[in-house]
Amino acid sequence: MKHLKIVAYILFILVITSCTDTLMGDEGKLDEDIYLNYQTVTDLELPFEDEWFVVNGGKTHFEGAHHFTSRGAGERYAIDFLIVQDTILPDGTVRKKNYTGDWRQNENHYCFGKRLNTPSDGKIIEVVNTIDDNQVGTTNNDQPGGNYIIIDHLNGETSILAHLKKGSIIVAQGDTVIKGQEVGQAGNSGASDRPHLHYQLEGTSGHLGGLGLPAQFLDYYEDDTFVELGEPVRGQEVRRN
Repeated sequence: MKHLKIVAYILFILVITSCTDTLMGDEGKLDEDIYLNYQTVTDLELPFEDEWFVVNGGKTHFEGAHHFTSRGAGERYAIDFLIVQDTILPDGTVRKKNYTGDWRQNENHYCFGKRLNTPSDGKIIEVVNTIDDNQVGTTNNDQPGGNYIIIDHLNGETSILAHLKKGSIIVAQGDTVIKGQEVGQAGNSGASDRPHLHYQLEGTSGHLGGLGLPAQFLDYYEDDTFVELGEPVRGQEVRRN
């Protein structure tokens, strides 16, 4: 997973090197037809309670930041979420921050330990639940997904929720789950340097590096505007209806 490069007070600003507004999937007609204009089959809802901030999300490299190394690689179109709050700084300005107190402590980040849900019905096909959470500012690139679950929606699509808190996952491989069911808690495991949720929709590969697909969610609020069907984009604050 791409590391979150969060700077100074505004810890949700991602520093992207050599990014452009090139669409992820517009390098040829085949890519554009299959990936860029893909319509999600699964009825997805946002996989969390409360309001979360989209750190990475969208169909351009600038918005998404999950650069693909080959066409259709798993992280293309993936979305990173965390929670921010308006904070008054000593000079009186208001900034959005994703932590309170000492930023080096996972527990001080607003999303750490928050409930996560399955975005739709399906079957759990893979679970990892024993990876230590990282100290903020460090990453575990040997186990990039950290603690994660993969849900087969039994229609040609799968969902992955990654970087979860160690020991927080409460479903097991083979379980059948329903939309909105609690499955675990947000954490900071794997290739993650700050607590956040990494979500990606894939084909039925059943592993982290499968075919990444755009994910459209139903019935949510984007910056207080109701959206019947849409794709969260970097910089938005989103919550379920």
